[in-house]
Amino acid sequence: MPDPKQRPWVRVIIEKPFGRSLESAVALNATVRRAFAEHQVYRIDHYLGKETVQNLLVFRFANSIFEPVWNRQHVHHVQITAAESVGAEHRGKYYEEAGVVRDMFQNHLLQLLTLMAMEPPVTFSADAVRDEKVKVLRAIRPITPAVMHDYSVRGQYGPGTIDGKPVPGYRQEPDVAPDSATPTYGAVRFMIDNWRWQGVPFYLRSGKRMPRRASEIAIQFRQPPHVMFPLPEGQTIESNILAIRVQPEEGIALRFEVKVPGIEVKMASVDMDFRYAEAFGELDHDAYETLLLDCMLGEATLFTRSDEVEAAWAVVDPMLAFWASKRPDHFPNYPAGTWGADRGRRVHRPGRRQVAGAVTSAGITGSESGPCAVPATGRATAAPG
Repeated sequence: MPDPKQRPWVRVIIEKPFGRSLESAVALNATVRRAFAEHQVYRIDHYLGKETVQNLLVFRFANSIFEPVWNRQHVHHVQITAAESVGAEHRGKYYEEAGVVRDMFQNHLLQLLTLMAMEPPVTFSADAVRDEKVKVLRAIRPITPAVMHDYSVRGQYGPGTIDGKPVPGYRQEPDVAPDSATPTYGAVRFMIDNWRWQGVPFYLRSGKRMPRRASEIAIQFRQPPHVMFPLPEGQTIESNILAIRVQPEEGIALRFEVKVPGIEVKMASVDMDFRYAEAFGELDHDAYETLLLDCMLGEATLFTRSDEVEAAWAVVDPMLAFWASKRPDHFPNYPAGTWGADRGRRVHRPGRRQVAGAVTSAGITGSESGPCAVPATGRATAAPG
């Protein structure tokens, strides 16, 4: 059906993951195109139907105060985390084939990265938005085998405790091989080689059996070039952090410095916190309902296009190939109920300061072990993963 306005219409929804590699995605796209035109194909990713994700474009491009600082001159680094408290559970057969990269990185996390990094589209239309997202994916610097150890880390959960209750390790889950090498945790540093983001690392992390469920984005801004206020010896001024909570407790928090009341000049970090539920009430629909309605209306902005899917696979394929060629001898390497493999610190570049804490339903906390914490470490000395 070449004309999208032709009636009656026929549309097909395809759930992620779309393929399991770049080669298979290209072949699947070719197969789909033999039966459907591109405008009839809706490749669904439920993350794009979440209110906070949809709000990213409005937040960035409908508020003039943010766009001037949304670049390498002002942003120190960006962290995108999707933590799950559940394990493989009844999805063992699927997860053995997918792993964390195919399940989370190729789709959910890279989609959030493109929305954070894309240029303003000419119009708010499906193809204009998706054109800009594809440009971001194509600008991501390839991770070669020579530097893979410095840019990525993998992990697999072992037995542990969630909410005070013992839970099995991944290898003890139903339909999982007792010596499985499937990663349930990944941390990756991506660099975007374009004018806006050159030199700014994007840290992506996802894992199962984390202490709690949380999908969050944290933008840490650069420190002031000169601090004229007196500070105790060894103390530095905290960086400003913009934290976007995708789920649960959807909202946005901004951390900044203020003067503590008193005669002396002392500073403290405070948060401004916006929560969707407080401002608009509880949401009465979920992400899939939003996307299914959009499909019926012919609105494709929140769905991925064929070239976008292939560009995302091109980003993660080298990592999948590298990990497949080197069987891990250290799995499992993090207990269930913790924030993942300690060697995830390896993906952080020397000199990167730690985000002030985790982004939670209460704003930005002081925890150093939360999902958006960036350890201040140098080059890793841990064994290759």
